Amino acid sequence: MSLNQKLGKCGVYCGQCRSFNSEVSQIASKFQKWVLQDFSWLKEAEQSFDYDNFIKGLDWFKEANCLGCRAVQESWCDVKKCEKIQNEEIDNCLLCEEFSKCPFTDYQRNRYSYLFEHIDFIKREGFDKFLEEEERKAEEGIRIQDIRDY
Repeated sequence: MSLNQKLGKCGVYCGQCRSFNSEVSQIASKFQKWVLQDFSWLKEAEQSFDYDNFIKGLDWFKEANCLGCRAVQESWCDVKKCEKIQNEEIDNCLLCEEFSKCPFTDYQRNRYSYLFEHIDFIKREGFDKFLEEEERKAEEGIRIQDIRDY
């Protein structure tokens, strides 16, 4: 998968997301296997623990993979409502001069304020360097869940 395919239309680098990179699914699968092998006795022995519901929850997390907005249409995503995105005038919001005041990026600006730093980086270093830097961060273990605002 190309680095650009890991970048959401909104400018968030999905390659740093535990759901996008299947980290959550893999860990849930491994953990469920351990629980079923080593802790099945909890089902009968521990009344304060809902073993069956816990396993059901792990099943949910095993399927919690995000394909990213380039692969699916999310009804809640305002960015996809933007004419520039729809008409493919721009590939993502970081390349748009209107990002800081665009009504379609309110969610991203409030939740991922670091995107302003990314815009500055792109202006200084270029888009390809930006993608390389974000992938480097992902490889080092930087995750959206650690750096977002909320």
